[in-house]
Amino acid sequence: MSLNTSVLRTDPAQIDTDAVIAAVFEDRGLSPAAHQLDQACGGRIAALLKSGDVSGKAGRCALLLALDGIRATRVLLVGVGEAAKLDAGRYLTACTDAIRTLRGGPAARVHSTLPELDVAGRDAAWKIRQAALAAFHVSYTYSATRKSAKATPLAALSLSGDADFADELRIAQGIADGVTLARELGNLPPNICTPVYLAEQAAKIAEVSEKVSLEVLDTEQMKALGMGALLGVAQGSANPPRLIVLRYRGAPESEKPHVLVGKGITFDTGGISIKPGPSMDEMKFDMCGAASVLGTFLAAATLGLRINLVAIAAAAENMPDGTSYRPGDILTSMSGKTIEVLNTDAEGRLILCDALTYAQRFEPATLIDVATLTGACVIALGKHAHGLMSRDEALADELLAAGQISHDRAWRMPLWDDYQPQLDSVCADMANIGGKSAGSITAACFLARFTEGQQRWAHLDIAGTAWDEGRKGLATGRPVNLLVEWLIGRQ
Repeated sequence: MSLNTSVLRTDPAQIDTDAVIAAVFEDRGLSPAAHQLDQACGGRIAALLKSGDVSGKAGRCALLLALDGIRATRVLLVGVGEAAKLDAGRYLTACTDAIRTLRGGPAARVHSTLPELDVAGRDAAWKIRQAALAAFHVSYTYSATRKSAKATPLAALSLSGDADFADELRIAQGIADGVTLARELGNLPPNICTPVYLAEQAAKIAEVSEKVSLEVLDTEQMKALGMGALLGVAQGSANPPRLIVLRYRGAPESEKPHVLVGKGITFDTGGISIKPGPSMDEMKFDMCGAASVLGTFLAAATLGLRINLVAIAAAAENMPDGTSYRPGDILTSMSGKTIEVLNTDAEGRLILCDALTYAQRFEPATLIDVATLTGACVIALGKHAHGLMSRDEALADELLAAGQISHDRAWRMPLWDDYQPQLDSVCADMANIGGKSAGSITAACFLARFTEGQQRWAHLDIAGTAWDEGRKGLATGRPVNLLVEWLIGRQ
């Protein structure tokens, strides 16, 4: 993404730029940077705040032009609410609102003083990194299939801070590259972003470092391995499946790798158990688990993290056809366990179970799967939190903490054996659905049966968080932020 970032400690009134961003409070008036600007322009800002033309309420922005005594062409005042209540969420909202307000306008060079604010429980490094990430996120424009798309003119962003924190911008850039890849793959239409296309993009990722290698398994290779569950889902589509395996060696070979597995259903009709027509177009996003895993891998390799990492993307298309798998079919997974198909729209767990079995050959230090798995998770948690399920207390705590630090948050749900009987089948070792109740949990229980012996395993259900709702919704790139933050902590 072409956005130059830097840290700069200077008087905001003296910086020669297109726009300066400063905060105003609902209860205390001007932030220190806004106070400096106000002094330089002879009290004009304080007067506007007093008259009510400028508000310190959270979410309010006011753009002021050509203020005397201030070198910047524009001053953008951002309301952040009460000073004592400025937490991570409000800070990130302010950073996002500020760039979004300027986006599309003539301001190409922007200086933000927001990292100078006191944010509860957050240090300077966090504030600088997150301000940069917010700018990268807002600056993203999907244009692959839109000739009319207009990119933001924002070209340079300087952030108030000491040069000691410049490395936070490098980290932010690496994470942003991963998030952007995940968003771009998710936003592409399903006639372009097929399983083969995902494999081609993985080949490009493999070029970023000599420490990266790629293996792509085709249908025949998966047949030889006995991946009957994944192939069962894919058999109704003209687009052949792929199992994409990227390896990054950033630590000694003796260190066991962390393995990420992503669900890559490039389009999900539901198969024979076909979905309702409304909003089916959003099922192009059903590969966002794979997209986020690939994005996380790219970020880790770009940043040169001192870890060993494997990313596995199980890619297939779920289509209704004369050759499609059916309700009532029994599939034999790579593990040898048999699965009675009660609903062909519960396909994500079927491709993941073979990918999880395949992942065991790497003897993972940690195994995490990421999937837009269940509508039940959307009902339970909405669009804000990922569903997290794990039997490992330490791993669950690590992921929850990484989510809090990155503000890409997850919420833990139970994974008790009490739910396992819902998957019982009289015809096979298990059924692929567990009934109406606790759908997110029984889906995770299904996956747990293919991670036996793997102590550090976790499942992230991102069905509610991977994209914004509605016809104009776009992929969010979540949970790349969470996963990269967690990987940084594993060095």
